[in-house]
Amino acid sequence: MNRYWLAVFGAAFFEVFWVIGLKHADTALEWSGTVVSILVSFFVLIKASEKLPVGTVYAVFVGLGTAGTVCADIIWFGAEADPVKLILIGTLLIGVIGLKQATKEEA
Repeated sequence: MNRYWLAVFGAAFFEVFWVIGLKHADTALEWSGTVVSILVSFFVLIKASEKLPVGTVYAVFVGLGTAGTVCADIIWFGAEADPVKLILIGTLLIGVIGLKQATKEEA
């Protein structure tokens, strides 16, 4: 895996935090962290998209961000860990991994 795909994973990591921040931020410090997470996430995503296929990058970014946000909601905020929800998140991750594996790297 090259550094651009690692950047996409990093961008998705920050996506989880800004999505959580949009719902749960109450103080100026929390909102500042949310804004910084948005800026880092999109900056890194844009840089990775310069070298990788933009459609695949976006699908992987959103898929990983969605899975991460659902998992964070279950772990930190007490959301119900419904077995069907977990199976669907697993299916989403399998699709994201498959899409990444099927994408040709640019030279």
